[in-house]
Amino acid sequence: MQRVPTAELLDFDHGSPAEISSSLLDLQRINRWFGGVSTTRGMIERVCRKTGQGQLRLLEVAAGSGYVPHRVCREVASLGIGLEVVLLDRVSNHFGSTNGNARIAADALALPFPSNSFDLVSSTLFAHHLGPADLVRFAREALRVSSRAVLINDLIRSPLHLAAVYAGFPLYRSRLTRHDAPASVRQAYTPGEMRELLCETPATRVEITRHYLFRMGIILWKN
Repeated sequence: MQRVPTAELLDFDHGSPAEISSSLLDLQRINRWFGGVSTTRGMIERVCRKTGQGQLRLLEVAAGSGYVPHRVCREVASLGIGLEVVLLDRVSNHFGSTNGNARIAADALALPFPSNSFDLVSSTLFAHHLGPADLVRFAREALRVSSRAVLINDLIRSPLHLAAVYAGFPLYRSRLTRHDAPASVRQAYTPGEMRELLCETPATRVEITRHYLFRMGIILWKN
């Protein structure tokens, strides 16, 4: 199955405010039910075990409402892990209610922070929106801003995944999601493609793990 770059409606806010809000709620459910939250949580726990660090400052890029980092923050607190989360998205009206997290509207490919500003830079369901050159550019920029690692939570492209997305159509409330969900799978990367691209970055090590329902978690270690 070849990668097919496809414009997604939510990327360009091609819908009414109600449709956009409904699509963002669809994304929350997808992340809650189908491996999004658990993938990011697993990567953060891995970083904490590896570094011995229990308090982390995290920048979530292309954050939308910030549902994933907020949910993970609550879950890892029971393990004694503290997360201070800052949300970044290109459009401020995507934030909605951000549960008290700091937020900033800015370009993910030109992060407006000094080097080493955060322990971690994370993204969820963002990497597949980027072409190969921009994906490498984002990873380089995220590594610059992080002091520990970059976490990428994204989809795995496969025919079975595409079939599962179509089977899930009754779950989607927004017409934007019904267009964007299969488009996301078609333009997602495979783990092998990701490794080949991300080895072009200054990361000292690239770890890629597979997770529930066609998710992959990628840790780009800086130190």
